[in-house]
Amino acid sequence: MSISFVCSTFADLTPHELYAMLRLRSEVFVVEQRCVYLDPDGLDSDALHLFGWTGDSPRVLVCGVRILAPGVVYDEAAIGRVVSAPAARGLGAGRAVMLRGLAECEIRFPGRGVRIGAQRYLERFYESLGFRTVSEPYDEDGIEHVTMLRAG
Repeated sequence: MSISFVCSTFADLTPHELYAMLRLRSEVFVVEQRCVYLDPDGLDSDALHLFGWTGDSPRVLVCGVRILAPGVVYDEAAIGRVVSAPAARGLGAGRAVMLRGLAECEIRFPGRGVRIGAQRYLERFYESLGFRTVSEPYDEDGIEHVTMLRAG
């Protein structure tokens, strides 16, 4: 699968990109995972949005992450809203978008760590990217999570 990545500020998102992001996040987090929560939580406007697209016309959003600068939520940078389209799972989209997200963090916030709130069942996946668990498990929207940190 060939993925084309684009990283944008909220202000630079086109209506198409914003709609695709909100639709994919709702499809996965609200419908598939059955979490009733307010996805637009007030942090999107302060974030960088990294999208992975396939195709040319039309482009199809297959993965994405939200990146927050150090100091917005944590002392470190934060990567969240990590999402892969169901059709892209098992094809490396999740790993590719996380690697690109970590590279963006290093470019924009050199030497700073990255903190995530990871769904517990993905703990080994994030460990393979250099994260280590720094909290006890906790419930977020009915799904067990852990806080993980990747040193800068």
